[in-house]
Amino acid sequence: MIDRDQLSKLLDDERATFAARNPRSRAAADAARAADLFGGVPMTWMAKTAGGFPLFFDAASGNRVVDLDGHELVDFCLGDTAAMAGHSPPATVAAVAARFAAAGGATTMMPTEDAAIVAAELSRRFGQFQWSFSLTATDANRWAIRLGRAATGRPKILVHSWCYHGSVDETLIVTSARGSASRPGNVGAPCDVTLTSRVAEFNDLDGLDRELRHGDVAAVLMEPALTNVGIVLPEPGYLEGVRELTRESGVLLINDETHTLSAGPGGCTRAWSLDPDIVTVGKAIAGGIPAAAYGLSAAVVEQLAARRDLDLVDTGGVGGTLAGNALSIAAARATLCEVLTAAAFDTMIARCERYTAGVERIIEIHGLDWSVARLGARAEYRFVKPAPRNGTESQEATDVELEDYLHLYLLNRDVLLTPFHNMALMCPTTTDADVDLHLDVLDAAVTSLAGRR
Repeated sequence: MIDRDQLSKLLDDERATFAARNPRSRAAADAARAADLFGGVPMTWMAKTAGGFPLFFDAASGNRVVDLDGHELVDFCLGDTAAMAGHSPPATVAAVAARFAAAGGATTMMPTEDAAIVAAELSRRFGQFQWSFSLTATDANRWAIRLGRAATGRPKILVHSWCYHGSVDETLIVTSARGSASRPGNVGAPCDVTLTSRVAEFNDLDGLDRELRHGDVAAVLMEPALTNVGIVLPEPGYLEGVRELTRESGVLLINDETHTLSAGPGGCTRAWSLDPDIVTVGKAIAGGIPAAAYGLSAAVVEQLAARRDLDLVDTGGVGGTLAGNALSIAAARATLCEVLTAAAFDTMIARCERYTAGVERIIEIHGLDWSVARLGARAEYRFVKPAPRNGTESQEATDVELEDYLHLYLLNRDVLLTPFHNMALMCPTTTDADVDLHLDVLDAAVTSLAGRR
């Protein structure tokens, strides 16, 4: 139903509008490229933009971002989940100010009482685990993998094709017509990823079983629902089957809840009564201050304690001096206990239900072969129907030109999505009016594609 010639012309128009309405961001981008910034941005992901240059950030509060040219954007990106609590939530701001300004000090290599409170809160949400902290979920996953190998004595891990667990080397593996292979575009891999990892498609228990039968897998690292290649939900019985197969094979199960925390206060682990051996979570737990955590079941702790040869204190550590610093832990305590509460999730999920229903109406009215999936407070549409059932199908449904057009159309009308996919995330301050604005602009964008302006 999409007129591709019309799409190409409309995309050019939106790029011209974007350039015209953002002269200060464009000038800042030009200056950054001329300076000593690799790729012209402080972090390479920021170079992903449909408009030819990134918008520069000036201020943010709640679910609003103000760019350098003064446009107030309704934010459904929310830092690609890092700001799920909203930008600068007051309780977190107060905790950070009290710790860093009033009390003084952020990094002392000494624990604070906040850490035990945060650990107890994480166990209340996810189940009884022993917790430790890092600054990113990437590091939490790296440590979980290493602990899994140490506990089982096995060398490999298994992930799902086109999964996302940060920049962990072992996870950049996909299925292909020629078998397991390094993910396209992988940069500077230390070795062939098939030496460290195995891979299976999401929702494929037979494929998972085949890979586990090799007997060399220490842990399955997985999101309970794929998120970073579009939301791919588990089919009935799949997660139960994964747990059964891993137990039969003596393989640890690691749930990465960094993005799937959108399912509720305890992520999918709590919402769907899952029983992993290790949980990792990051990004959103400290209200935008860098923090992440990994939790170990009693059985895993016992397995590790039996390994007298392991140096778990010094050379075995992951995360560095800043991990578990007083500032991050204070922010996590405030965010978890006062901002991302059960009541807040109820509101966020209700907003997302409203959004998902609206996208479904747009798809139906315009006769689109699209689908939309929701995971709690997070929803995403894909340019394919029926919905993808694994990562490879979801990746193959990517339409870069169409995605760029929709993102720019929304952005030029003050609605912000994450640059990498069509995800809309709700935070505690997202309103029905914000959702309706997004839907109205999206409907107008789809209408324009059929030549009906």
